[in-house]
Amino acid sequence: MYPVRLPVIVIVGRPNVGKSTLFNRILGRRAAVVEDQPGVTRDRLYAECEISGQRFLLVDTGGILFSDDDPLVEQIRLQAEVALAEADLVLFLVDCIDGVSLGDIDLAQRLRGIRVPVLVLANKADNTKRVNTSGEFYELGFENVLPLSGLNGIGVSDVLEKSLKLIPKVGEGAPVEQEIKLAIVGRPNVGKSSLLNAFTGETRSIVSNIPGTTRDAIDTQIRYRDMPFRLIDTAGIRRKGKVQGTVEYYMALRSTRAIERSDCALVVIDGKEGLTDQDKRVAKVAHDEGKALVLAVNKWDLVEPPDGLPRQMSPEKKRLIKIIRNETPEWEYAQIAFTSAKESAGLDPVLDAVHAAVENWNFRISTGQLNRLIQEAMFARPYTSKGKQLRVYYSTQASTRPPTFVLFCNDPELMHFSYKRYLENQIRKVYPLPGTPIRIVTRSSRKEDEES
Repeated sequence: MYPVRLPVIVIVGRPNVGKSTLFNRILGRRAAVVEDQPGVTRDRLYAECEISGQRFLLVDTGGILFSDDDPLVEQIRLQAEVALAEADLVLFLVDCIDGVSLGDIDLAQRLRGIRVPVLVLANKADNTKRVNTSGEFYELGFENVLPLSGLNGIGVSDVLEKSLKLIPKVGEGAPVEQEIKLAIVGRPNVGKSSLLNAFTGETRSIVSNIPGTTRDAIDTQIRYRDMPFRLIDTAGIRRKGKVQGTVEYYMALRSTRAIERSDCALVVIDGKEGLTDQDKRVAKVAHDEGKALVLAVNKWDLVEPPDGLPRQMSPEKKRLIKIIRNETPEWEYAQIAFTSAKESAGLDPVLDAVHAAVENWNFRISTGQLNRLIQEAMFARPYTSKGKQLRVYYSTQASTRPPTFVLFCNDPELMHFSYKRYLENQIRKVYPLPGTPIRIVTRSSRKEDEES
């Protein structure tokens, strides 16, 4: 597994100078949590951008402070240092209102040691007076100081024009590989960020035993078996009654949106605690959205030592699988993989299951095969309700992602959900399609309309 390489532009600065606001402005959407309090962004937040035909990765980082009592500050600083190590260009954001601060000076000393261009951006320069005072930031020792306002968009186009000249070029028209977008989701503190770090082989997300450490959805690109994956690490999803404050609200919203823009949801379960109601709620979001679904039972090393055979079914694994299947029959199709992010055990089976799930999510069956299958199923078990027999005249697959089948029948209201489940099971007998939901939609047939 290794990252897909694009030029990297990293935004750094001390807390609350507007890094996430500028990140969202360049991106053109609200991807980073923005709130008027220091330290809201903790992890690196990645987003792929294309401006004037040039593609690059834009990285938002947590605010860097060199003297703070927050137990996460050292990890936040580490995140910024890792981001700087892979940067092709650094956007050093400072605050026109505050002027040059000791925090800016400390950070400037760190940045002088890197071998890539640095642009000092004097943010919040939304009037002539502030633009005129931005020149004081030249004392930080860098050649370029550009005034701008990330909030209002003033000067952002000039920054982008300058930035594109300084980063390596990616050939125009270069083919873009179809990637698997995988949302890593689950309730807080089940090991989502640890799992992402294990997949990437580096410390890409802050890992802490403090629930709620990850606040944004973070994109990371890797390759596995020569297949590009986009991993989206998310804030833990809490029950609605436990969501407090706007930051936690946006955390939950980002997680739900991460599922919406994914191909597959990897629902992470704490192996020691077993399946919880909140795990079911998280999986239900993915199921209702029609996404491919894989369950990763993490922290399995706390239950039994890694045996080197991640697919071998021990009694403990069989017991938990039985519980999951009995309590969640709606998504019995989901594959279950056992892993330990801490021990980097069972990672391959997880990604193999995701790959298979997404392939099945794109499954298509011919109309002839589908009609024969449905007719045989209905012949074997006819269905009658209120004295009227259900008849399906014609079946077709309307779409993929997930596989969706439309059945034209004499009376759509006769199709009880239990009979839909029966037909789905008959389809899965021939085409198991592990990892993907199946949708069955009923429509009134013109033939029946004409007869009536």
